[in-house]
Amino acid sequence: MTEVPGFELQDLDGASHAFPSVRPTLLCFVKEDCATCNLAVPLVQAMHSAFGESVNIWMISQTRDGGLILKDRHGLTLPILEDTTLKTSFVFYFDIVPAIYWCPDGASAATMFEGFVKSEWQDLNTDISAALELAPAQIDWDSLPDWRPGCGSKHLDPDIHDRLQAEADDSPIRARKIEVASADDVAEFMFDQGFSDGLPLVPPTPERVMRMLSGTRRDAQEVIAQMPPNMGEATIEKVAINAVMAGCKPEYLPVVIAAIEAVCTDEFNIHGVMATTMGASPVLVVNGPIRERIGMNSGLGALGSGNRANATIGRAVRLAIRNIGGAKPGGTDRSTLGNPMKITMCFAEWEERSPWAPLHVERGFKAEDSVVTAFAMTSGPVNIVDQESRAPDEIAGSLALGLEALFLPKYHMMPVDTLLVVCPEHIDTLLKDGEYEKSRLRDRIQEVTKRPLRDMVADDVSGAGMTRDAAAKLSAEQLDKQVPKFASSDYIHMVVAGSDAGKFSSAFHGWVTGAMGSQSVSRKIEDI
Repeated sequence: MTEVPGFELQDLDGASHAFPSVRPTLLCFVKEDCATCNLAVPLVQAMHSAFGESVNIWMISQTRDGGLILKDRHGLTLPILEDTTLKTSFVFYFDIVPAIYWCPDGASAATMFEGFVKSEWQDLNTDISAALELAPAQIDWDSLPDWRPGCGSKHLDPDIHDRLQAEADDSPIRARKIEVASADDVAEFMFDQGFSDGLPLVPPTPERVMRMLSGTRRDAQEVIAQMPPNMGEATIEKVAINAVMAGCKPEYLPVVIAAIEAVCTDEFNIHGVMATTMGASPVLVVNGPIRERIGMNSGLGALGSGNRANATIGRAVRLAIRNIGGAKPGGTDRSTLGNPMKITMCFAEWEERSPWAPLHVERGFKAEDSVVTAFAMTSGPVNIVDQESRAPDEIAGSLALGLEALFLPKYHMMPVDTLLVVCPEHIDTLLKDGEYEKSRLRDRIQEVTKRPLRDMVADDVSGAGMTRDAAAKLSAEQLDKQVPKFASSDYIHMVVAGSDAGKFSSAFHGWVTGAMGSQSVSRKIEDI
């Protein structure tokens, strides 16, 4: 006799059945799409009809729908138990269905076998009838084949088995493990599997993923978002895996999590952002105390290379969008040219060098909060160069002229976000005569970029803009009306970053803003 695991499962009517039992018990694990299971099911039903008054004869279906299908297909009256979590199948540790366990004492198995060998089923029928001193079940054995192979149990599916094994080991890791042959190059393997953004990845070994998960208190299996376009479940664990591949440290993980929560909102519309042929991609700005704690760069080279936190946080978000959501170039990512921001773009605001309220405070958060803000941008950073202006309104005017290039100078009244990154030396010029508030700079941008509507009409220089036919319907007075670059100053977002040396600010040009496009979204970072 072999001891077998206990369980409690419900049948299709919701009644509970517990094992071990005080009655002799026959267990048969099946799945509806297995031809051999369908061959065996009528035999189990025949045994139920013959012995059911004295013996528990339970069929255990690996899905509820499968149990219903088998019941209807074969006219079953025996109890059909549901093992939809597959935890019972896992602990019984068989490989093939149908799997049979005959437990004459209701606890330990005297007979165990898998698949269909006619002689084994005949012996099972004889053993049960002898134990109960009843006539054997009436089965037309001559109509049955001598042998048929069974099918692999559902619990052995790699995704499911690894999750069940992790649960059994009390491990937070549930993702499917991928075995790499000893002769394979791991880096090349990950390229071949399509996991990469074109750059080498850090292999996400279980040990590295566990270390990454130490960066958050949140449960590894918490689903933080349904990631478009494939609506993949973005669990904390899957985010951590992509953070490992990107090269993050564990202390970066809370920022990555918050950023993914932000871009997966309906307002941000990551599906549209990644699918547009304009080549949009998330740009992340981090504010609050976490900037210093994890070593983010807001100064010299903030928008470029050289800082691990900046580079890998942005990359982790982009890899998650690719690997969890499925947004891959040539698939749903249809960018005409693409841009480097599709690999990474993340930086911190230099709040201490700014005369203004930080971005996150301006957006309603507390100064002591750590916050990440996601913008959907199509190009940038585009340098705005002014090394000559000495008066505040002059430098503000130069910033305005730099922003007029967004999309095309002929396009005005744009309902499109822009992110203006003002460098410290330009800030110093703005403050030369005292305060220069953001509202004043926004008004200055709108004032300087005003142009007559007639300048927006298509002409021999450029066929873009208002059509000639549309312009012909307007009066001269209407065509002389001055219109600013942006439909509203609310589309102009500003932060301070960069080194103390150099009069070079930058701008990111947005995608379509609003309900039909993308709206910037901020999320508080749950820092540990």
